[in-house]
Amino acid sequence: MEMQTTIYDGAFKMKGNWTNQARRLKIKFPELTDSDLLFINGEEKELLRRLETKLNKNRSEVIELIKEQQVNQK
Repeated sequence: MEMQTTIYDGAFKMKGNWTNQARRLKIKFPELTDSDLLFINGEEKELLRRLETKLNKNRSEVIELIKEQQVNQK
């Protein structure tokens, strides 16, 4: 029996309105600053690194936090 595996290569693309998502993250995590949440298109890795450090969470946890905001935006 053949099993299919999905490999997560670390690629993450921002979806939706980042300004609204960042605002909600800032409410949820008051320790975040505008600098921490600065997003430049194509530089998702840098944003994730800053959030990992500031929130003391791993990459997967940070991505899940962002995805929660994307879902809540709809």
